[in-house]
Amino acid sequence: MSVAAVAVVTGVIFGLKEIAPVRSLSVLYLFAVLPVAVFYGLAYAIGVSVLSMLAFNFFFLPPLHTLALTDSGDWAALGVFLVTAVVVSELAALARRRALAAADAEALRRSDTVKTAVLRAVSHDLRSPLTAIRTAAEGLRSGSLELDEDDRVGLLETIGIETARLERLVSNLLDLSKLEAGAARPRLELWPIDELISRALDALGADAARVSVRNEGGVPPALVDAAQLERVLVNILENALQLSSPSDPVEVAVASDGAEIAVRISDRGPGLEGQDLDRIFEPFERGSGVRGGTGLGLAIARGFAEANGCRLWAEPSPGSGATFVLTLPAAAFPAEVRG
Repeated sequence: MSVAAVAVVTGVIFGLKEIAPVRSLSVLYLFAVLPVAVFYGLAYAIGVSVLSMLAFNFFFLPPLHTLALTDSGDWAALGVFLVTAVVVSELAALARRRALAAADAEALRRSDTVKTAVLRAVSHDLRSPLTAIRTAAEGLRSGSLELDEDDRVGLLETIGIETARLERLVSNLLDLSKLEAGAARPRLELWPIDELISRALDALGADAARVSVRNEGGVPPALVDAAQLERVLVNILENALQLSSPSDPVEVAVASDGAEIAVRISDRGPGLEGQDLDRIFEPFERGSGVRGGTGLGLAIARGFAEANGCRLWAEPSPGSGATFVLTLPAAAFPAEVRG
C-alpha cells in the first residue's frame, strides 16, 4: 500500500508538471503520507516520506533519473518536505491512536452497560422463579404441612412452570451471545409456514389456546432454519400473550404476495409509541410503561430473523395493542414445478 500510494501520486505529478511548477507539486506526496499514517502508523508513514522524497528527486529534479542533485535549493526543498512529512505523519498517527483509544473506551463503556443490564435482569428474573421453586419444594418436603393430592399437584406444577422460566432465561442469554458473536448460522430447509406456526404453538403449551390463526391459503414454503424461526415466532407470541389480558386473543394472519410471506401477529396490549417501535428490538429494552421480563425476547427474535434473510418490525394497531410483522422470503420454484 505504501509503494502504491507513492506510485499514484508520482503519476499525478507527471500529469500536472506541464501546467504547474514541478517543485511546487512535491507537496502532493503528503496525500500518500497521510492515509498510510492514519491506517498503518508512524513507521510506515516515515518510510513513505523517504520513498516520496527519493521518487521526486529521481523523476523530477535535474539531473533526471539519478539521485544526484546539482542545485543546493533542491536539497533544502527536499529536506523541508521530509521534515514536514514526518511531522504530519506523527500528527496523523497521534490522531489515529486517540481515535482508537476513544473507540476502546466507548466499547468498554457499552460492555459495562450491557453487563450491568444483564446482572440487573438476571438477578431479578432468577430470584422470582428460584424463590417459587424453593418454596414449593419445601412445602412438598415438609412433614408439618398436611397436603392433599391437589395441593401436591399444584406445587409440582409451580416447580415445572418456574423451571421452564429459568430455562427460557438461560436460553435467551445463550442465544444473545451467539447472535452477537455471529455464531448463529442457519441451516436452511424448505418449511411450510403452517408447520412453523404449529411448532411455535406447541412450544407455547396451554397459552396456545389464546392464539387464533388465519391463513389466506396458497402460501408457498419458506427456505429457513426451522428451529430459529420457531424461536422467532415463540418470542413474539410470548411477548404478545404477556402484554394482553387473559381474556383477549392474539391474532396471527398469514398472507403472501408470491415473493414474500407475511406473518402479522397482533395483540391487545398497551400498544407502542413512536419512539418504541424500533427501540424494543434492542437488548434489555422494553416498551414504555412495560414492566417485567429481561427485554431479550424481541432482540433475539430480530437477530434470528435477520440471520435467515427475514425482516421483523413493529407497527402500532388502531385503537390499542401492537402488530409485529415478520416477512420471510418465499422459496422460488421453476414454473413446471409450480404447475
